Amino acid sequence: MLRILRSFLAKENGAVSVDWIVLAAGVVTFALGATSLVVAGTSESSQNLATTIAERPVGN
Repeated sequence: MLRILRSFLAKENGAVSVDWIVLAAGVVTFALGATSLVVAGTSESSQNLATTIAERPVGN
């Protein structure tokens, strides 16, 4: 039983997969954070633009 446990702990076949999963999760988290910042900035700008357009007189 101890030999099987040592053999299992010595194998590193799945370790690379775990590394890639952690890396991919970090990239996705970073992308979501960046998207959140961009959406917040564009939302305010688009609201200012909509207000400016709405206040302009038509036909002059």
